[in-house]
Amino acid sequence: MTIGFWMFQIRSHEIAIDELNNLSSSRAVYQKNGNIFFCTSIQKAKASEQRQLDSAKAKLQKLNSAQ
Repeated sequence: MTIGFWMFQIRSHEIAIDELNNLSSSRAVYQKNGNIFFCTSIQKAKASEQRQLDSAKAKLQKLNSAQ
């Protein structure tokens, strides 16, 4: 996968985290897992997005160091 793809993924996860930060903590949100959406808390959704963000950053860094 290209650098542009990982940059897009990183930006998407950053935006999702910002959006979740703007919701009240009592709200429930839906998180996509595979092809199904599940109701979850904002904290769990943020933690998942942060893990995905960290993973995408690591893959981008690995791709950059290989060049």
